[in-house]
Amino acid sequence: MKDLFPNPRNSSPEGLVAVGGKLEVSVLKEAYQNGIFPWPQEGLPLLWFSPDPRGILEFKDLHVPRSLRKFQRQHEGWNFTVNRAFARVIQSCRLQKRPGQDGTWILPEMEAAYVDHFNQGHALSLECWEQDELIGGIYGVLTSSKKGEVFFSGESMFHLRDNASKMCLWKLIEHLQTQGHTWMDLQMITDVTRSFGGKYIPREEFLQRIGV
Repeated sequence: MKDLFPNPRNSSPEGLVAVGGKLEVSVLKEAYQNGIFPWPQEGLPLLWFSPDPRGILEFKDLHVPRSLRKFQRQHEGWNFTVNRAFARVIQSCRLQKRPGQDGTWILPEMEAAYVDHFNQGHALSLECWEQDELIGGIYGVLTSSKKGEVFFSGESMFHLRDNASKMCLWKLIEHLQTQGHTWMDLQMITDVTRSFGGKYIPREEFLQRIGV
């Protein structure tokens, strides 16, 4: 069967691998297996990227800021769940206002596609609740690599209370560790993920890690 995507090693300098296609579960599965992810932009055909370098977090290098540990002790009433409200989490990520961004890459078709991906067991969310109010969350994709190992790619997170998304990232890592994961794909490094120990590695190293 012909591959849907070209070799990500042949991307543009910006990491662009392909243009066009559909956001279907089978397409998303093949993309992530090849270290590629969609990054839609309104008014343009669907864009698929595999950036070089690639952001990851090795759990052995995890650093939880001391201030966040203190914050947790002060907010023990917050509850965390897994896969309880995936659709609400991705919707909230789409609606989250972000400094320096006029819009969002989570377009309606993107949101619908990832809900389908979740419904077929290929995505995961972690939620933060204050009583019955959803105040934070994070979601991402679970992919069976060509080596037969499952890896997690973080996609987006949101918060309605200070530090809620950071707490979600921390609790997500703890959950992934209980499932045998030793690292996660971050795609791009942000200030938050860098504070937890996120780092860039060469794309080639990432692709070899997932068997591409």
